[in-house]
Amino acid sequence: MSNTIRIGTRDSELALWQAKTVQHALEITGHKTELVPVKSTGDLNLDQPLYEMGITGIFTKTLDVAMIKGEVDIAVHSMKDVPTALPKGIVEGAVMKRASTKDILIHKGVDFLDSQSGTIATGSLRRKAQWLHKYPEHEVVDLRGNVNTRMKKLKESDWNGAIFAAAGLERIEIKPENFIDLNWMIPAPAQGAMLVVAMENDDYCRKALSALNHEASQICVHIERDFLKVLEGGCTAPIGALARIIKDHVHFKGVLFSIDGQQKIEVEESLPLENSKNMGRQCALEILENGGKELMKKIKSVLNN
Repeated sequence: MSNTIRIGTRDSELALWQAKTVQHALEITGHKTELVPVKSTGDLNLDQPLYEMGITGIFTKTLDVAMIKGEVDIAVHSMKDVPTALPKGIVEGAVMKRASTKDILIHKGVDFLDSQSGTIATGSLRRKAQWLHKYPEHEVVDLRGNVNTRMKKLKESDWNGAIFAAAGLERIEIKPENFIDLNWMIPAPAQGAMLVVAMENDDYCRKALSALNHEASQICVHIERDFLKVLEGGCTAPIGALARIIKDHVHFKGVLFSIDGQQKIEVEESLPLENSKNMGRQCALEILENGGKELMKKIKSVLNN
């Protein structure tokens, strides 16, 4: 191959920001690069809720195909969009240093939070379930599109607010003043993290990417994704997970909700860092034993009908 690393990315403003961040890091370490933007299926179909489209891999599949066909050498993803099992032949190259894991509410005034009515927009089953758990009398409507599109839809709507990942808005500097941190909402596994993948047989790119890897971020997102993998079983579900390293311990909180938010099963654990390798899996098994197995069956039944 040429020594120019072709970086595959979605063509939204946020995806391009992420790809350019990786490009800059590679160039600092002496590598030549080229950006190759592509449109994903998830970006093209904005009318259908993600869970109806078979969300697993919807934003990554197009780039996976481009890599396998040799059209790009590496690909940059928001890690929360990446399926827990990578396609055969594609491997993790680097987890970049993680940004904010928070969900935030962009609002048009917060008086509705104390009332019996309100309309919130989100395309995420996880956010919808957690919002309805806290505010069961509110309505949650679907919201799709890239960050800029969703902000525009919110502005033009009569909704009270919409939920966004803080990291995305901060990265492209469009986080408005009218927001509140949803500190009670458990983020998606790997939220705020960027993953760079490469072909398994591409030693040049894998070596180049290894210098970009942020170990603490990698440890935490792997725990969260192990939790998701054991619970999910290939099904989209309202699952939240957050692992944090504090001193020499990993603190983990994971949660599974019913789609309507009424049922909640959660787990919290703290382990020494050296004993944390199977933490995500162990916590997921605890959820499954405490009613999660039955709840996952119900979720799959609803989503498959």
